[in-house]
Amino acid sequence: MNRVILVDDETMLLDSLEIILSLNNMEIVGKAHDGNEALEILKDKECEMALVDLNMKGMGGIELIGHINKLYPTVKILVLTTFYDDKNITDAISNGADGYLLKDSGKDAILGAVSQIMGGQTVLDQKVMQRLTMLVAENMNRAGNGAGNVSVNGTTGSTPTIGEDSLRANSVYGELTDREKEIAELMVEGLSNRQIADKLYISEGTVKNYISSIYDKTGIHDRVKLVVALKQ
Repeated sequence: MNRVILVDDETMLLDSLEIILSLNNMEIVGKAHDGNEALEILKDKECEMALVDLNMKGMGGIELIGHINKLYPTVKILVLTTFYDDKNITDAISNGADGYLLKDSGKDAILGAVSQIMGGQTVLDQKVMQRLTMLVAENMNRAGNGAGNVSVNGTTGSTPTIGEDSLRANSVYGELTDREKEIAELMVEGLSNRQIADKLYISEGTVKNYISSIYDKTGIHDRVKLVVALKQ
């Protein structure tokens, strides 16, 4: 049974999430209305995952994510918010969030994200993935025009690093099977594993197996980095 802490300043949402997760074999170790309250709970409670809102009075979600990663590095973090502007996306991911969903994603998407993140995957809402890849492309264009460093997931690095990922991914693209190429293209479009499975009429487990094969062949074992590399 996975132990989860919920952090949001909306009491009704906290109660709803508690019911949904508790009915799906998860133990809620605490409910907090801001980052400070969450850290107090974590001092006494062990957990595997934190569901975190971003915009809260007191300590907000971005700062909390940083503290959790520093103090409790094994705790997975899923952002659940209504905001998907550039700054929140890059700040959350660069501070160590393992997933980023919008609150209107629905029960199944939230449960699926929790399961995937606990399995070691990064999960991004389709809108967030699309915006993130656009940001990277914009940064790449600026870098190509002499604008300086490139920011990927909010972390600044030199252009060659991203170029190496792109070269590696695209050089083996032709070695992928037709199905792997199809799935890779849907990943680039920002579809989640569940959405890919529904679109192709295959199981989500099969999609995960294909993605693992794509990771192995490209040598890029991170969903965001792979999508960014394939878009270049």
